[in-house]
Amino acid sequence: MRPCDAGPGSGAAGGTTVTVHYVVVPAAARHKRADPIFFFAGGPGQSAIALAGSVLPLFQRLNNRRDLVFIDQRGTGRSAPLACDAEDELPLAQRFDAERGRQRLAACLASLRKLPHGDLRQYTTSIAMADADAVRAALGASQINLVGGSYGTRAALDYLRQFPSHVRRIVLDGVAPPDMVLPASMGQDVEAALARLFTDCEQEPSCQARHPRLRAHWQGLLSAAPRPASVVDPLDGRPATVRIDVDLLANAVRGPLYAPGLAAALPFAIDEAAAGRYGALVGLAGVLGGGPRTTRLFEGLHFSVVCAEDAPDAAAPPPSGLGAVYLRPYAALCRDWPRGSVPPAFRDLPTSQVPVLAFSGTLDPVTPPRHGERVVKALGPRARHVVVPNAGHGVMAIGCTRELLYRFIDADDEAQALAVDAGCLAHLPRPPAFEPPRPGPSLAGAVR
Repeated sequence: MRPCDAGPGSGAAGGTTVTVHYVVVPAAARHKRADPIFFFAGGPGQSAIALAGSVLPLFQRLNNRRDLVFIDQRGTGRSAPLACDAEDELPLAQRFDAERGRQRLAACLASLRKLPHGDLRQYTTSIAMADADAVRAALGASQINLVGGSYGTRAALDYLRQFPSHVRRIVLDGVAPPDMVLPASMGQDVEAALARLFTDCEQEPSCQARHPRLRAHWQGLLSAAPRPASVVDPLDGRPATVRIDVDLLANAVRGPLYAPGLAAALPFAIDEAAAGRYGALVGLAGVLGGGPRTTRLFEGLHFSVVCAEDAPDAAAPPPSGLGAVYLRPYAALCRDWPRGSVPPAFRDLPTSQVPVLAFSGTLDPVTPPRHGERVVKALGPRARHVVVPNAGHGVMAIGCTRELLYRFIDADDEAQALAVDAGCLAHLPRPPAFEPPRPGPSLAGAVR
């Protein structure tokens, strides 16, 4: 049980409280280590407990001797959830209607503010990390190991800033610095990842032969927007008419770029759309919003964090290109969204007196290596940056990375931890561009 109001005098009798839920996966060994592993989820807005099932295999060996702890950050899961209505049941055209989406979120804001825990100023990263330290204290651990992915890396860095003596080791996967301004920076990074996709296709003979005008086709789609298109709804198979605008195009490329295996479908989808067949591109546009309900974003928490910590300064020049597209819904909503107080030191990159292992994928469209490089430099000599070629957003699930996690956290000696061999990640290839299967010769009459 934690006070909802994190300000002076919080916790007084009769004050509103939130219950922070967490799950402990006990170590298998009878004589376990005293320093558990805390996992911080991404988003912001993901439930760590909901993600536990997919994350546990990565930590299986570490779980032999250490407890694993998954906390539903306040505003997610069962910890004072700030959820908005899902869009699954809506017709396809409405799911991609940007204005209707803004109206849905405005209505969600009004409903969230009526909740008993609806003071949306009380859901910042720094407050959530104070909750995490309360969980540490409740478990009786003097030090903990932190593993964060995406936004979870920002959370881990803020925990280090607030509670440095309670940290033993840190793993950062897809580094999102506290001074990174979302979603403005996202436009720059998505455009860079998309440009690299085009360049890599141009330099790969088979891709270039199949998609010789890929870059021009993409520019043509942007220039022709908005326009109507007849497609088949990928969820129910029904015909639908969709407005192909710049918002849809921007989201159609952003989601797949997170995962190189999905990005491999973009050349085919873009060329198909240039020929007037938008089905593949519309299907890809829903990538980030799909998946089980339990792993989707709690949008109320998402905007409570982003509007407080990332809303751009009104005096700053507005972003251009895709950055302007990604910024629009945030700028409109954050004007009315209650903003929590951000500590003056929140955006300062901390130095670290404990080992930190940071991972970045060269193809990551939202937390590329440029962010990790800057953070590791600020953290100091006890931090190491592993840049994985041709990896996207998040590398912990790739091949030998789980062995690196184990060796880094399990090493008794700090120098040994920072010297783990990452050579197994040095030659990861980019998946080849997708091509749909083509019908082969008929087998009729071949069997006698």
